[in-house]
Amino acid sequence: MNKMSGAKQRMREKKLRNQPASVQYPSSPQNGGETPVSGPSDCGTSTPKQVGPNHQGGWVRGHQKDGGGYADEMPLYITAKAFANARAGEVAAMLKAVRKTTGSCHVFGALPKHMRRRAMSHNTKRLPRRLRDVANRMREKSLKAGPKKKEQAKNKSRKARRRHGNLLLEFNRRQRKNVWLETHIWHAKRFHMLKKWAYCLGDRPTYKCYRASYRAMSSHCLLQDLSYYCCLDLQGEEDQLLASLSQLTSKETGPTFAAALSLSGRRQGNVVVYRAGQYPSQPLGPVTFLWRPRTQGSSHRQLWIWAHPTVKQDLLSELQSVCQCCEAVIPPIAPVVTPAELVPTLEPKPENTLQAKRTPGTKRKRSSKDTDGPPPKKILGDGTRPSTTPVTWKSRSTGIVINDLTMDIVRFRLIGPQSHLVLTETLEAATDCDAVSQSQTSSLWWPEHCQDESKMTLHRQQADVFQILKGIYSTGEVPSGTVLGLTVDDPRLTLPKKKAKALPNIEQAQEVDEEKRKELMLRGVPEHCCQSSLWDRSVRDNATHNKISDQELNRMRSEVLVPGSRLKPTPLQGRVPVLLVHQPGKQVGQEMTSWGAGWDLLLPKGWGMAFWVPLVYRGVRIGGLKMSLKHSQNKGAAHFPHDYPDCPAGVRFQQEQETELLVKFKRRPPAKRTNYIKHGCLAPFRCPWQQLAEEWELITREGGEEGGSSSSSSSLERRGHSQAQTSMQTTTLTADEVTSHRDVANTPPQTSFTVLRNRKSLRLLSGWCRPTSSKGQRSLRTGEVPPLDRSSVTSFLSAHGNSLVWVRLSLLSKGKPELHALVCVPTQDDLTLQRKETGCSGPQEPSHKDHFKSRVKRRKKGSKKAAPSSHQLESKGSEHSSASNPDPTQVSDPNPPPCLARSSDPIPAPSITPPSQTSASSLTPPKGQESSSSSSSSSDLTLGLWPDPLPSITSHCSRVALGWVTQGDFSLSAGCGEALGFVSVTGLLNTLLSQPVDQRGTVLLRNPTSLQYRFAKINIEV
Repeated sequence: MNKMSGAKQRMREKKLRNQPASVQYPSSPQNGGETPVSGPSDCGTSTPKQVGPNHQGGWVRGHQKDGGGYADEMPLYITAKAFANARAGEVAAMLKAVRKTTGSCHVFGALPKHMRRRAMSHNTKRLPRRLRDVANRMREKSLKAGPKKKEQAKNKSRKARRRHGNLLLEFNRRQRKNVWLETHIWHAKRFHMLKKWAYCLGDRPTYKCYRASYRAMSSHCLLQDLSYYCCLDLQGEEDQLLASLSQLTSKETGPTFAAALSLSGRRQGNVVVYRAGQYPSQPLGPVTFLWRPRTQGSSHRQLWIWAHPTVKQDLLSELQSVCQCCEAVIPPIAPVVTPAELVPTLEPKPENTLQAKRTPGTKRKRSSKDTDGPPPKKILGDGTRPSTTPVTWKSRSTGIVINDLTMDIVRFRLIGPQSHLVLTETLEAATDCDAVSQSQTSSLWWPEHCQDESKMTLHRQQADVFQILKGIYSTGEVPSGTVLGLTVDDPRLTLPKKKAKALPNIEQAQEVDEEKRKELMLRGVPEHCCQSSLWDRSVRDNATHNKISDQELNRMRSEVLVPGSRLKPTPLQGRVPVLLVHQPGKQVGQEMTSWGAGWDLLLPKGWGMAFWVPLVYRGVRIGGLKMSLKHSQNKGAAHFPHDYPDCPAGVRFQQEQETELLVKFKRRPPAKRTNYIKHGCLAPFRCPWQQLAEEWELITREGGEEGGSSSSSSSLERRGHSQAQTSMQTTTLTADEVTSHRDVANTPPQTSFTVLRNRKSLRLLSGWCRPTSSKGQRSLRTGEVPPLDRSSVTSFLSAHGNSLVWVRLSLLSKGKPELHALVCVPTQDDLTLQRKETGCSGPQEPSHKDHFKSRVKRRKKGSKKAAPSSHQLESKGSEHSSASNPDPTQVSDPNPPPCLARSSDPIPAPSITPPSQTSASSLTPPKGQESSSSSSSSSDLTLGLWPDPLPSITSHCSRVALGWVTQGDFSLSAGCGEALGFVSVTGLLNTLLSQPVDQRGTVLLRNPTSLQYRFAKINIEV
């Protein structure tokens, strides 16, 4: 008989698993066939049939040959005592197997399978009576073991989570880490949200609206929530404030805090803030400021400074330094009133008694009386800031007080030519209080305000100016930065039944006095009408705490006799102080002036949604962070922090952007990634501005040593021609590039670059660039500009040599600029080609060779091999240490990258040792560290990307590099591809000096993923 199969063997073991120790089934035939052995004498003497030698003993399933080893004859006799003892063990094993449950020790396992029900675990009365007591004891034991877990499971139901109290607690908990705007819930349902700058902000809508949003900014209105901008309040004497703030600005960049129109409170100002006394280096970022109008007979002034959240901490520290406000005022801790203090009771509550007698596991009914504390309140303002964090700093010497008003004021921005119509339809000037309300004492701010006749006269004048806005055709007609203070009624009272687009009304426009409309367009709002109660903290807090809830407002609406009509009289709590601040549109250049103008609406905190929904019902479009970037791009203005590379916030943004783009690049399969090395793109995910400025300074120094007016042009031509030849033939770098690369890598930067913001210098540079319209169709008029020659360039570079300048690039033919596109200098052949062939696309960059591809492949092959043992690694390390070449990965590379070593030196792995330590002795690693050094060098390489340090940037390609693009796209306003970016001032002047007058300002633009150059025109708009 053949051996038993594996399945049969396992089944046999399973059958014999619960057999008693007294019963044994041997694997070989003993005592005759399959008779079990139980002691020395089981059943007396027997003469069983002997089986073959190959037969395997034990029970076997199924029919077997020659009887399967079973005895042919029955035993002649048995001993009763011995037989009963042997069978007793088998009976005990059978009873044990029947009573024991298979997987669980639950009492239901004792029931037959046809009687088991899941409902028995909830209702033990369905069990047989003999098992009910055991089931109840097990149930009580399980409830005592984890009662908290059971209650948590019940509270996780959707119905419990959606209760108002639980939902509010959950929202408050989620606001402890990231600040929510008051419109967060509205945005979260319609936008893709981002967690940036410690805020939760809407990035872009979930529906397609790019062109619709552009049409809204061009013809109607786009709405944005800018409440995440931080507001710093400064109070003190005017002379002390101006003296302190003058250290942070410079008059060369434009109007400062001391500008006459801004100082009067009639206009909002914009300025770039620097560290104290460090102009033109170390800028912090752009800010907007607003002065409170003067009060007669008082020199005490109040100033609001609005800054981006990434600038707030740096700006606050500088303000504390220049204003000497180092004494922090700890806010008082409000005492927490417990419910026991409110309602003292001595008798126990009946609910607690019922709760004690409640059966474990039964559902607990909610009651408003059994709450442990006051109902939760919605977080207004910054929920991440502890209550003990100081928000006020004062100075004993200067008397200046600084208050942090972050998230205390809501700021909405309306962009578009019809923004003023949306405001006039949404807002209505506050109505006066009746005599009864004025005579009664009230804790509200508006009845007290109505008792002062001078304030009410001012309120009527402000309401008249607000009505004049209905007669204005476009928002851009109002002087930029105009400020209007106003008190309005609750806009929820005039909420329309359906959404309707706010359109101009000719009849209302004709009713406006023409003289008043012209005066508003020419001179703006009078100074006394710029005053607002929003400046007072007490008024803001009163309006916030006494706001009518939506539930109460709906109840009041239900009691109106005519459904849908307005509530009359207006509730006293329904008056809100606001500020309207005009935002200028495009202010630079001569095309599309005032495009993108609008209004900013400032409100006290807590009123965000009360104004947001009525504005949405007027047919406005909603934009997020992405649309803010497009708004700046269409205006040709720098967007913060994207386009401020010399600011700390801009540096941090560039690092975060590089990490994000690199992660996105590595997520793609290797075969689908762009090989930027072959495209000649050294830094596709960042812009090395410092290296660019230093290399151009080195080029100028070399050209100055050669002498002559044509030295710059010849140097550029020679660099471009030599690099073109090497790129087409051997694709190796020139000696100049290797030298410049080693100089940049070995020597640390002496001075950091700056961005040119001097208005006078920018006008001069703009005139030299010969400004033109979009696509270069016509030249624009410029003022008198001195001629461009070597002496003027030398004097200009002596003051702004190591600087970058903000430029606008318009493509002269087809194409769409992308992020980090390369701006290059055209050669004389390129300019000749453009002059001969109108509409020529441009030259093409020769394909480069990827010298790192073989190393990446060797690394992949090495990772696929089986890892050797430690003894083998030691033996291999000793063998390699005795070899002539210290790095085995570099032996088989026939074409080493020329940027990493000279021809006579061994090729070191990139980014292993600092450049200053690169020598013949330092290239040889210790014996025990060779394998680790080679693995670390190969691990730094990524297929398609240049490793650090980078070679020469300016002369890496066939065309000399000038700068990079930070914003690029097809412009819907210009009808062509437009880009915004920075170029080196030194490189730009040398380029302009070498170009003909009629082609001055022509450059080449190439995307990182393309080899095709495009002709573009540079414009510097001031």
